[in-house]
Amino acid sequence: MTSPNESPPVVGVLLAAGAGSRLGRGPKALLRNPNGQNLLGSALAALRDGGCTRVVVVLGAEATRVREQVNEPGATVLINELWATGMGSSLALGMGAVPDGAAALVALVDQPGLSAALVRRIASEHRAGRITAAGYRRDDASLRRGHPVLFAPEHIRAAAAAASGDVGARDYLAANRELVDLVDCSDLDTGLDLDTVADLEALGWK
Repeated sequence: MTSPNESPPVVGVLLAAGAGSRLGRGPKALLRNPNGQNLLGSALAALRDGGCTRVVVVLGAEATRVREQVNEPGATVLINELWATGMGSSLALGMGAVPDGAAALVALVDQPGLSAALVRRIASEHRAGRITAAGYRRDDASLRRGHPVLFAPEHIRAAAAAASGDVGARDYLAANRELVDLVDCSDLDTGLDLDTVADLEALGWK
C-alpha cells in the first residue's frame, strides 16, 4: 500500500498491437530508426529509464515475431487477440494488468520521440488523483493533448471500461476534462505518431 504522502509506483503500459497497415511496412513496433534500433526497443528503454517500475507491453499483429524483440527484463507481455478492433481493446487489456494502487503511464510504440526525459517530466508533474498528459504546441501556441498519459490509480479501471474501438481513452478524457493536466513537452518532442510514409519522410527516415 502507498501512504498518503507517497507517490504511487508508475507502471508503463505500452500499446504495440497495430499492424501498421497505412504505413505498409509491417508492425510499426519493428520499424528501425536511423540508429538501427526498433521502435519497440526504444520505447521500452524510455519507460524503464524514465522511472517506470514495471512495463506492460500489449502486442497483437504478428505477435510471435514482435514478441521476440521484447528484450526488457521483467516486462509483462500480453497478446490482444482483438487487436484488429482498434486501440480500445489493447488499452483495456493493458490497464487490466496494472496492480491495484499503481498509476498507469500509457505510451504508444509509434511515437518515435518518446524518451526517458519525456516520461520523467510527466511523472514529476503528476498530481494525486489526476490525469497528466503530454501537450505539444500547435501553430497558434495552444497545446494539443498527446502521449504519454499518466492515470492516477483511481482512474485506471474506469478508463479501461470506457475504451472501445480505436478511440482508446479519448472518451474518458473528454468526459473528465477538469481532471486532466496538460504538461508542455514541446521542447522534448513534437508528439508525432508514425502513421504514413509522409510521416517517415518528415523525420528523414528511409
